Amino acid sequence: MNDQTIAIIPARYASTRFPGKPLADMLGKPMIQRVYERVAGVVGRAVVATDDDRIRKAVEAFGGEVVMTSPLCSSGTERCREAFDKIGRGETIILNLQGDEPFIQAEQIGLLISAFDKPETDIATLAEVFAPDTDYQKLNNPNSPKIVTDHQGYALYFSRSVIPYFRGEEPDTWCRLHTYYKHIGIYAFRPSVLREITDLPQSAAERAESLEQLRWLEHGYRIRVLHTKQSTIGIDTPEDMDKAIAFLRSTRMA
Repeated sequence: MNDQTIAIIPARYASTRFPGKPLADMLGKPMIQRVYERVAGVVGRAVVATDDDRIRKAVEAFGGEVVMTSPLCSSGTERCREAFDKIGRGETIILNLQGDEPFIQAEQIGLLISAFDKPETDIATLAEVFAPDTDYQKLNNPNSPKIVTDHQGYALYFSRSVIPYFRGEEPDTWCRLHTYYKHIGIYAFRPSVLREITDLPQSAAERAESLEQLRWLEHGYRIRVLHTKQSTIGIDTPEDMDKAIAFLRSTRMA
């Protein structure tokens, strides 16, 4: 267990596509509990950061640690920063784990933390390869942001569009012809960097794509991308939840 790492799970009740998502039932447990349980045994401390009293009560009911944050936070990263400023105990790595990733694996969390074995790492995240048989409809899903990296493993760009565009080939063949990377919504930061990036103004690309990590790139920060072979099921819509529950049943993870 990494005692110098704190996992902060930002959770808000309001959601355009799936209101009340953190409290949605997953075979007898709210989703936020399943996320919390996935990470709590891997790092020294896990905390849910929320602005909603219903979520606070749910976390306290299953024995989790929770901190109330401002409803004015414009992103999960801002919520993480406020939470850490309130309840941090000198941890040297902060994980920002989205509250809609109930299938994150211990190995993935360990992989992300390992990025900080290199002292030059300030921000890290995970990516997964789209399978070669992935069709264009799935590849083009705007809820699955894509990443392009440089040869050193640092992010060049994130996009809800398919990047790169494979000119002159049928779209359904693109994943067989090129390695496309799907972003997995978990980050790790050094505390000083988390404070710096949350003080930055919004950038043009961030506003266009609604991806806050573009703000960091546009202001010159480097994001190290580590590759995982394990899949997760991020939950953005009620339909995603139906698939997640079916997966729970099939794998007996309930």
